[in-house]
Amino acid sequence: MARIGYARVSTADQDLETQLVKLKAEGCEVIRSEKVSGCSRDGRTELATVLEFLRPGDELMVTRLDRLGRDTRDVLNLIYECEQKGAFVTVLDPHVSTRGEMGHIVLTVLGMVAQMERRFIKDRQHEGIERAKAVGAYKGGRQRLDRNKVLALRDDGQSPTQIAKVVGCSRMQVYRILNAPAVAAS
Repeated sequence: MARIGYARVSTADQDLETQLVKLKAEGCEVIRSEKVSGCSRDGRTELATVLEFLRPGDELMVTRLDRLGRDTRDVLNLIYECEQKGAFVTVLDPHVSTRGEMGHIVLTVLGMVAQMERRFIKDRQHEGIERAKAVGAYKGGRQRLDRNKVLALRDDGQSPTQIAKVVGCSRMQVYRILNAPAVAAS
């Protein structure tokens, strides 16, 4: 029987340290962590690893339920998968475990709250963007690729596949830049 910790933050500039300290203090022998969105399981390789290696009697620990996910159905499916393996899920804040029936009810409600919170966050973000656009302060998200480099590579005769390899992105991203209407230099 092992205590396995799972820590997650959504963005690279957020810090995992607080979660890691709490999980270590609870006696987790193994802690897996990642910096990826919790709105789905896509790209959550550390979580997949934890689920794959859970054994009967093991305990998956997270500091808060929203660290497992922000979608109620997904969180409940994760808990179900753990239980199918004979493992338990424990949330530290508030302290709830699937070892008892009441824990299932509380975790279901907390999952619904996490999903609702995610919707509120998205609504507030959208409202903020709209206000910023109204006053001309919104410039869009941070540019991840150098558009001029992509165009220069194309002008040098490189194919979208070659450009994607050089720049380190997908071909679809290259095509988006190549097919975008020309924008006047700022």
